[in-house]
Amino acid sequence: MPKDKSKYVKEEKPEKKAKSTGKGEKFADMSAGEVIIDEAALEKQLGENIKVEEKKEKQPKVRGKNYLASKKQIDKAKSYPPKDAIELLKKISTAKNSGTVELHLNVIEKGLSGEAKLPHFEGKALKVAIFNDELLEEIKAGKINFDVLLATVADMEHIMPLAKILGPKGLLPNPKNGTIIPDPKKAAEKFSGNALRYKTEKDFPLIHTVIGKLSQPTEELVANINALVKAIDPKKIKKAFLKSPMSPSIKVAL
Repeated sequence: MPKDKSKYVKEEKPEKKAKSTGKGEKFADMSAGEVIIDEAALEKQLGENIKVEEKKEKQPKVRGKNYLASKKQIDKAKSYPPKDAIELLKKISTAKNSGTVELHLNVIEKGLSGEAKLPHFEGKALKVAIFNDELLEEIKAGKINFDVLLATVADMEHIMPLAKILGPKGLLPNPKNGTIIPDPKKAAEKFSGNALRYKTEKDFPLIHTVIGKLSQPTEELVANINALVKAIDPKKIKKAFLKSPMSPSIKVAL
């Protein structure tokens, strides 16, 4: 006689209702069937977890003993005259005579650029181009193999449509830096020598440049600073700092 299988059939339990924490989130028993998820609460929790992970990853930068010792010799509340700043930099710099002297400037606006002739500076030789029809086509094609572009006033009619290409690179001719002139060929030699090109960062009004080496006499470095500041215009400079590689910065009174 066949066995009665009805007693082996499990009775289905009624679904359990999701419990509420009283704060808007709903949590359900995973064995009860449908799971109700509060997406807003989940997203918030994930965001908090990400922030915690970011905090763990960003560890404070550990400075060496030499750096900390150098930093103690600088009065952060003081702005040093250029001569005093350079002499202090030579004293505290761990790079010694092989290091460079960096000048970092906080200026009033983005987009400042130009050329400065420093009396005691050995920079790279600049590639100077004189505007013509052939160069026009090269610029349109994205080929830019020059550091300075010289042009006449009449040429600017053809150059201005290229402002979006030349402007961000600091290569747009400008009467202020002497690149729009009546006779570009005659002026080409003036620009082809060693010179310092400066420009702000793309998104910030900051200029970072090198004005010489620690091995140079202090008087030469002071002269280079003065020449660069004059070329940029002191009225456009908010703050200035001197440093060498791996050294703390020194605030300079211009």
